[in-house]
Formats: sequence, structure tokens, C-alpha cells
Amino acid sequence: MSAEVCAPVSCVTLTSKMSEEANENPPERILDPKDRAMEKAAEFRMHAELAAVFEGVRKFDARLRQDFDPDLARDVQRMVGKLEKAKVPNTPVIDPSAAESAAALLKMPETNDLATMDYHIHHRPGETMIVRWLAGDEVEVFYDRLQAHFDATLAGFREEQRSALAWKQDAKTNAFLDAMDALDVKLAERYLREPIRQHKLFVMSIQTADELNIAYLADFIMQVPAEDLVGKASAPPDEPTEQDLAWFFKMFLIRGEVDGIERMCFFTYLQKSEDSAW
Repeated sequence: MSAEVCAPVSCVTLTSKMSEEANENPPERILDPKDRAMEKAAEFRMHAELAAVFEGVRKFDARLRQDFDPDLARDVQRMVGKLEKAKVPNTPVIDPSAAESAAALLKMPETNDLATMDYHIHHRPGETMIVRWLAGDEVEVFYDRLQAHFDATLAGFREEQRSALAWKQDAKTNAFLDAMDALDVKLAERYLREPIRQHKLFVMSIQTADELNIAYLADFIMQVPAEDLVGKASAPPDEPTEQDLAWFFKMFLIRGEVDGIERMCFFTYLQKSEDSAW
């Protein structure tokens, strides 16, 4: 496991809701120790996903490409929107009737001469779209990094909780600590990697945040100036307020196998205003 991983300590400093579509309205307080442990695991998984998707610049020399064709960016946005509507209800699986569209999206680097690994950016004042494709071995690296981020965060939390809570010696606390120790989360399974390969499925998962701290994403995870990510007109000032840093965030992860090659597409929509087109 690589030691260079991002812990989610401050990721949601400005996030009033960070959720996945399958769990949009979690209860405010979960009392069952096993449920509490699973809730923490879901939180750590979302942070691991954020880190694994956006660490490419600092970790793998991926480039921020500001020359992404606006028409092509809008085409990607429309394709993602249609695939979202084509999901089988209450699952991340895209209906087979939309398989051709999903394959076309995943093959766009080949059909449009676009680099994989890099971040293709199109922004307007108050709005940014970021698209990243992975293929072949790049997908393998993504899953390795995703698991590494998750495992490191989980291990740190376990140690912290044992130090902070073990002295209480009450049954509920001990049950929670035991539930945390018992967690064994294999994210490749959670992301349906094997069914994708075996059954040629196309899968889409979605992560949203009402207010994501843009400085955390740019400065900490990506280690790039926020201006490079969202454009000069929308970048926070030198002494930003919380409102200056708050962006609506929605990220789509589309996965599948096309022409015998495992592929991924990450489409991220960021909007400075309170209302979102999504």
C-alpha cells in the first residue's frame, strides 16, 4: 500500500451533504454499532473515490487540458445525462438498451483523439466540467489507489477510535470498535468490477456534494491552483470566505468493457451558484 494517500480530515469542511445516489437521505444518527461502522465505511469510500479520481496530476503527471472543445464537452454532458436516465431503477447498472451509447462514451478518447489519464476541462464563469478517461492498465492502477486510500483512512480511524474510546469500557462503544475492526471492504467488488467483465455490464455510480470546498479539491488533492481548475473568473480570492470556496459538485463514474479493454469515464460537474442544472 502506498503511503501517499489522502485522508478525509477536511474534505467536507464546507460540505452540507456528500452522498451517493443510492443513499441520498441517510438518517441523522445511527445507533446500531454495525450500522454506524458501515456508515463510516461508506464515508471513507466516497473520500477514497474523490482522491483516486483527482490525484492524477500530483501522482501520475496527468495534465490539466484547457483546450477541451466546448461542443464535445456538451456532447459528453448530454451523453452522461441520458445514461443516468437509462439506469435500471435502484441499481447502478445501465440498461442494456443504452449499451451502445455507454460504449461510445467510453471510446471517445480513441474516436476523438483525446488523451486518457489527463483532465479535460471546459469552464465558464461559475461552472466547470471535468472529464477524465482511463483504459486498460490505467483502470488497474485506479482500483489499487482507491483501495489504498480507503485502507489507510480506515486504519487511521480505527487507531484513533481505539485510543479515544476504549477506556469507556461500555458495551455499545466496544461493539462499535469491534464492528470497525471487522470491516473488510473490497472496493473492486463494491464497484462491480467482476460482473462488468463477466457479463459485459455498463455501470454508473454518482457522488454529489451540495457544497464542496474547491480549495480542498484543487490545493490538497490535485495540488494545482484553483484558477487552473475553475477558470480565472471563478477562482476564489486570496482571502476567501466560506461562500467563495463552496461549489456544488456532482461526479459520474461510468465503467465498462469495450473491445476487450476495461474502461472508465469520470464526468464531474461543478457549479458555483446554489442552483444546479443537474
